[in-house]
Amino acid sequence: MTDLTWWQRGIIYQVYPRSFQDSDGDGIGDLQGIIQRLDYIKALGADIVWISPIFPSPMKDFGYDISDYRGIDPMFGTHRDFDALIAAAHTRGLKVLLDFVPSHTSDQHPWFVDSRSSRDHPKRDWYIWRDAQPDGSPPTNWISEFGPTTWAWDETTGQYYLHIFLASQPSLNWRNPQVQAEMLDTMRFWYQRGVDGFRVDAITHAAPDVARGDHPENPDWHDGMNPSQRLLKAHSKNQPFNFDIVRMMRRVTEEFPGRLLLGETDGTLAEVTRYYGADMDGFQLPFNFALLDVEWTVPVLVRTIENYVAALPRDGWPTWVIGNHDCIRIASRVGHDRARLAMTLLLCLRGTPTIYQGDELGIENADIPADKVQDPWEIQVPGKGLGRDPVRTPMPWDASNGAGFTTGTPWLPVAVPRDGPVSLQGPGSVVDYVLQLIALRQGTDALLRGAYRTVTATDDVLIFARDGADQTILIALNFSDHTQPAPSGDTLLSSHDGTGPLAPHEARILRAH
Repeated sequence: MTDLTWWQRGIIYQVYPRSFQDSDGDGIGDLQGIIQRLDYIKALGADIVWISPIFPSPMKDFGYDISDYRGIDPMFGTHRDFDALIAAAHTRGLKVLLDFVPSHTSDQHPWFVDSRSSRDHPKRDWYIWRDAQPDGSPPTNWISEFGPTTWAWDETTGQYYLHIFLASQPSLNWRNPQVQAEMLDTMRFWYQRGVDGFRVDAITHAAPDVARGDHPENPDWHDGMNPSQRLLKAHSKNQPFNFDIVRMMRRVTEEFPGRLLLGETDGTLAEVTRYYGADMDGFQLPFNFALLDVEWTVPVLVRTIENYVAALPRDGWPTWVIGNHDCIRIASRVGHDRARLAMTLLLCLRGTPTIYQGDELGIENADIPADKVQDPWEIQVPGKGLGRDPVRTPMPWDASNGAGFTTGTPWLPVAVPRDGPVSLQGPGSVVDYVLQLIALRQGTDALLRGAYRTVTATDDVLIFARDGADQTILIALNFSDHTQPAPSGDTLLSSHDGTGPLAPHEARILRAH
């Protein structure tokens, strides 16, 4: 590969719009707020801004329950604000990705209102309806992602409808050609408006096959797990038709040269990598969440990385993620002392990395008082640690009452990182290190395209190489709390002083001799 595309060279920065920047004092972030902070993203060194949903929504699941795919929710702004955001981003050389949520709508979407009005309505088959079993129970034993059954009873028409997530998020029937046409035209609408691509949400759930019946029990399930994992999702997730849907989306994307499809994919390695497409006609970037769920020890990390690299198709470009709006903050997961280690791993592996807003600051999970809980997952399945509010708190820009995020009352409490808000972070802070790390990555050919190679993985030290055409870069990560021997080479960057043995929790990047 001689030339890298913008999405292969680039770093994705995820903006959770409710919590990024509020421009009007209502305590909720908005599009004008994102515009105000684009210079921060540019200065950080990221190239691609992924914006979580901004479409009209009852906000039962904070925008992932869409009631109009082509609108902008008034809490975020207007189409004019959106157009201004695209223009401002492009002026700065930034690309913009929108969240696309194809597997379900809000129950307040006009399509579903029509669908549930009558069994004979033309849009009835736009959603998945089934009769009750003879005893009145749901059609299958499937469990939703939020805990209870995936089936909701509709009194008006006397049938159940399927919802993989909340009951207020009915599943679309992608096997209906009219649904396909409408959703694909929606993608064209936003492409024509200037977006550079989509992050496709929950694609693994887009083609449930109800006809295959009940799900089998998960033999590994225990009470501490998410209730939805009690059954194996053998008939609802990663079904063969899923991959047909992705190919449809890719064909639309190819109508607009230079655009990107980034898919929220999960499952086995074989399932995830299948989303590239047999002819590389699926997602250009199927998300790789392998580092989100594993134990952060050297043997596990090495095994996880090597297995993923080996599973990639020949022309498949890797992706790496260590945080997002749905999982524990990386600094809480691995410890504040290891935050720089984690960011180094993310940004030095071969592939396209995604940074979740605030992770570059070393923000940790916030404590959310019971009376401040917003997330429906925590409300429906309390006490399991599944609530996502602790990672969705507003960005701490300065030391003012509203943390520079708002002049009003923030929708969630603000979590200030140990190094202080953005305005007070300086030399020695996590973000100062990340700035240097990104600059090194973007300016070093071996870190952009060089092959991955494990050098050593012993005694809590991981050393791996990125082998370029003209040089080899070594990345040494000391996961232990004591000094360790350092590899030989010229130090390019260190999270400590970069001399002598590796300090506890040090990340050091070297040019090999």
